Amino acid sequence: MEINDIYIDVQDALKRVANNMDLYKKLLTQFTGGNHINPIEEALNTKAMKTAADAVHTLKGIAANLSLKKLAEVTSTLELDIKNGVDHSKSLAELKQIYYVTSEQIAEII
Repeated sequence: MEINDIYIDVQDALKRVANNMDLYKKLLTQFTGGNHINPIEEALNTKAMKTAADAVHTLKGIAANLSLKKLAEVTSTLELDIKNGVDHSKSLAELKQIYYVTSEQIAEII
C-alpha cells in the first residue's frame, strides 16, 4: 500500500451520515460482518456470470456509500471485466487484496 493511496475517505463518509461517527462505525461493523468475496468467487467458479456481476455491483454500491474508495474502484473494474467477458483473474485478485487491506483499516476505525 502506498502512502498516497486512499482506501477509506472517512471525511467523505461522515458527510453522508451527518457527521455521526457512531453511525458510521455501526455501518462499518455491519460491512465487516458480511460475506462479500465468497459469493463472487463461487459465482465465477460456476460460470454464473450474471450472479457474479450482480454480487460485484452490490459490493461496489456498498463500498461507494461507505467511502471505501479503493474497493469501489476495483469492483468497477471487475464488474466491467465480467460484463465484457474478458479474463477477470487479475481484477479478482486485486479485489481480494484491496478488500483485505480495507478490512484492516476498518478494524482500526471501529
